[in-house]
Amino acid sequence: MKILLTGATGYIGKRLLPALLDQGHEVICCVRNKNRLSGLEKFRDNVTFWEVDFLKEIDIDNAPTDFDVAYYLIHSLTVSTSGFTRLEKKAAKNFRNFINQTSACQIIYLTGIVNDENLSPHLKSRKNVGKILSTSTVPLTTLKAAIIVGSGSASFEIIRDLVEKLPVMITPKWLNTLCQPIGVSDVVGYLTGCLKNEQTYNQSFDIGGSEILTYKEMLLEYARIRSLKRHIISVPVLGLKLSSYWLYFITSTSYDLAVNLVESMRIKMVCEDSRLEEMLQVKPESYTEAVKRSFQRISENVVISSWKDAFISSNASDKFMDYAEVPKHGCLKETREVAISGDPDKVLSNIWSIGGKRGWYFANGFWKIRGFADRLLGGIGLRRGRTHPKNIYNGDALDFWRVIVADKINKRLLLYSEMKLPGEAWLEFRINKYKDKPVLTQTATFRPQGLFGRLYWYLLFPAHLFIFSKMAKNIVRYENG
Repeated sequence: MKILLTGATGYIGKRLLPALLDQGHEVICCVRNKNRLSGLEKFRDNVTFWEVDFLKEIDIDNAPTDFDVAYYLIHSLTVSTSGFTRLEKKAAKNFRNFINQTSACQIIYLTGIVNDENLSPHLKSRKNVGKILSTSTVPLTTLKAAIIVGSGSASFEIIRDLVEKLPVMITPKWLNTLCQPIGVSDVVGYLTGCLKNEQTYNQSFDIGGSEILTYKEMLLEYARIRSLKRHIISVPVLGLKLSSYWLYFITSTSYDLAVNLVESMRIKMVCEDSRLEEMLQVKPESYTEAVKRSFQRISENVVISSWKDAFISSNASDKFMDYAEVPKHGCLKETREVAISGDPDKVLSNIWSIGGKRGWYFANGFWKIRGFADRLLGGIGLRRGRTHPKNIYNGDALDFWRVIVADKINKRLLLYSEMKLPGEAWLEFRINKYKDKPVLTQTATFRPQGLFGRLYWYLLFPAHLFIFSKMAKNIVRYENG
């Protein structure tokens, strides 16, 4: 089956694409810029990329028209509150006019639960998009979900930020609003289950997890899973603006996104029917299960060790890379960029030789002390080294790191820390081009757990600032690789 996927670089699109490919479908990915594929580069050989902007009228003579099903995953949640309604309406109309001129027999649209009479501007806009798409000559299947639980989703990462940072929370009263959160894997299952299923044509379905909870209950359950003691005090005085600023300053979200989320979180979002669950014989997971699954993705080291064997025996690197996403919310970062005047391949070889006997290109004594301290804390220290002096494969152990992505074609190495830390840490190396000149970008990412995690980062920040700066420069300059 041939499928058109809009929103391919978005949160759901990135997870839906590999599922569609696993099922043997041909996929046309809609992207605004082919040079900015946001992690989809690894699929270049398996999909067709169509550069398109649905905020503009589509030139049908230069557009793909031969496909069976189209997913509509376009939204403008992070756009200012005054602009997203107009933009979403325009994109939906352009998409409808385009789809009417194709061979498609189904549109699948993912939106929010809009059963309440008093909807937020964002949910009103999403409902209006559905109405526009329903005027197409192509049958529409609408799936309506509340909060989607998965590492990297805006809503989930806000919950994570709040619980990790604040032992005591003074919260707005909308935390007592009912919601039916759903795991991202269940969302993908519903999206693929509706493919060319004629029972779902011209139908609208609510989809949710197995539990109905308040946002307060979600925060407290998250804290229980993370073994964190948290106290929540709800007060009636925090209005829309104060609530939005509260999220904006405490979490990593933008103000526009905070406003849109707060407005939607004040609305009850509970499924009114379970027809699709029964139709597709789906048993959705609970909120607890979805949160634990999310942390399983973050703590890839356990899964990676088993996937390492699978990678060696079956060369299943694409499967492995589906999980290689450094979180964006609730993180502290230290980034270094160094221009490469010599051969970029030589620098890439230096990156691929890092750790083990080669060391870390600067302050190897500090790395050894850190490894010793890790062992005193019950960690693994530096004792594992590396299995080969120059070759790295996905899933390899590398000192006290685990290799998540070793992608020489795209010049990217991503490591996940297995040290004992008050949080999680990633170290990433990329060779990109800036103004047609090669540049090494080295990024240390730390997601702290609780206040101690943030204190840990800031206490070590001066040392890290010096060490990581020298390290990046020496990787570029090292001559004996």
